[in-house]
Amino acid sequence: MSHHFTRLASGTFGVALAIGLALPASADGDRAWWIQTLREHQSKASTTVAPVTSTTQQRVAATQPRVTVTAPGVSTVATAQSAPRYRMVAGRVMPLDPTSAAEQRQVIHRAATVPASANAPSSRQIDPQFLPTEVAFSGYAPGTIVIDTEEKYLYLAMPGGTAKRYGVGVGRPGFQWAGTHRITSKREWPGWTPPAQMRKRQPELPAYMEGGPDNPLGARAMYLGSTLYRIHGSNAPWTIGHEVSSGCIRMRNEDVMDLYARVDVGTKVIVRR
Repeated sequence: MSHHFTRLASGTFGVALAIGLALPASADGDRAWWIQTLREHQSKASTTVAPVTSTTQQRVAATQPRVTVTAPGVSTVATAQSAPRYRMVAGRVMPLDPTSAAEQRQVIHRAATVPASANAPSSRQIDPQFLPTEVAFSGYAPGTIVIDTEEKYLYLAMPGGTAKRYGVGVGRPGFQWAGTHRITSKREWPGWTPPAQMRKRQPELPAYMEGGPDNPLGARAMYLGSTLYRIHGSNAPWTIGHEVSSGCIRMRNEDVMDLYARVDVGTKVIVRR
């Protein structure tokens, strides 16, 4: 009988226990043995854990998210981003991918409190009138760059009374300027060092940002004398044709690359208002 009970004990505990309790009163001794055996069996089953094989570990690992937290609120994905990307918020450069929750809250707060410029673009589409074209143009020596900040156009004077005309983004109110300078250096995919005045206005900006597609200076930059101003590309092409910069002249990346290839260091640049 004990052998028969042991076989039953290997089944479901609840069902077997019910059978034990249903034994007739005349079999009190057997019933007590039955219940005790089942309880011991259940105790062993609940405390015995099969070792996890390497294959099982691999299967479990494959189903888990591959994000390791290296510091509170900072994942390896964020850590891999040595410098955050940037975007335009009401004409100002703001981080796009902060590397911590605290930075993210700070940026959201700052973006919400930046006053919208009356000249800020209302959409991310560039007006076709600011696409490059050739136009009649005279009064300047071929090779001269003339920037009309009122019209938002950059002209590269060419022989025969014509010019290659590009749309540009210019300084917002309070950051507009005019003057004559020369291109003193040129850079492909330039790094960006925000001026101290800009970092004072926007403390969240980095001290330096490596060049690349996310850099606000875009694909090319031409530096104007000893000024802080440049003619450069932009990763926000929808700002072309608007007054949104801190004084620099912005172009679409494809346009600044074209201009960059056409001019040399020493080229005269006239900015007029």
